[in-house]
Parts: sequence; C-alpha cells; structure tokens
Amino acid sequence: MSAKRISTIKKVPPFGTFFEFFVKKNQMKFIISLLLTGAVVAIAAYIVPGAAVANFWWAIITGLVIGLVNAIVGGILRLFTFPLNWLTFGLVSFIITVLMILLSDKLMGSKFEVDGFWTATLFAIVVAIIEMIIGSIGGKEKRR
Repeated sequence: MSAKRISTIKKVPPFGTFFEFFVKKNQMKFIISLLLTGAVVAIAAYIVPGAAVANFWWAIITGLVIGLVNAIVGGILRLFTFPLNWLTFGLVSFIITVLMILLSDKLMGSKFEVDGFWTATLFAIVVAIIEMIIGSIGGKEKRR
C-alpha cells in the first residue's frame, strides 16, 4: 500500500460513532440503576417488618412502579401542595412519597405488600438511607 492510500483510510472509533457510544453508555447506566433500585427495594423489604416483595425481579418492577407513580402522580400532588410543602419544610413531600408507596402496593397486588402507613413510612426512610449510602460509595460525576 502506498502512503497516500493509508492516509485516506477512515479511522473508526472503537465503539462506532459518537451516537452509538452515547446510547450504549446511557443504556448501561439505566440497567445498572435499575438493578440497584431492585436491590434497594429487596433489602428494604427484608429489613422492614411488614413489607414484602415476591423476589428480586419483582423488586426491580416494584422500583420501576414506585418511581413512575412518584414521578407522575407524586409530581402533580407536589405541584398542588407546594405552598403547604414550603411551610412544612418538605414534610408534605415526604408524606406524598409514603402515599405513593402505598399506591404502588395496591397496583402491584400480592407481589409487593406493605402493611400500612407506618410501615410504608419506615420503608421510605430505609430506602432513602440505603440510596444515600450507595450514592456516597458510588459517587456522582460533577458537571461543569
């Protein structure tokens, strides 16, 4: 081969195009996040008396359901209760999270069960503590 022909060969990044790399990276983050959420729900259900999840796969689905319900219904409730939330320094937001766990319990049927309001409250606290520990171990990327 001549030097001219070698210089015209297109160099391809190791992961393909930038778009492919970006999509693969985000998919991997999503999968890891999903597995960690399932582990957190499973651990919290094991620790909290009165909370139960059928198995690890249902823990992953429960984490998804809690996240979706909290984002959609909880977001709307937080919007309407903003003044009260502001007056109570965020306590109403925590109560909404507990109510979203109870709603997820009703949606999931027998695969995820929480005995009552106080059990859901303890479940939410345990989940928050475990997520805080995992977040401090894993760390987050600083954005500029």
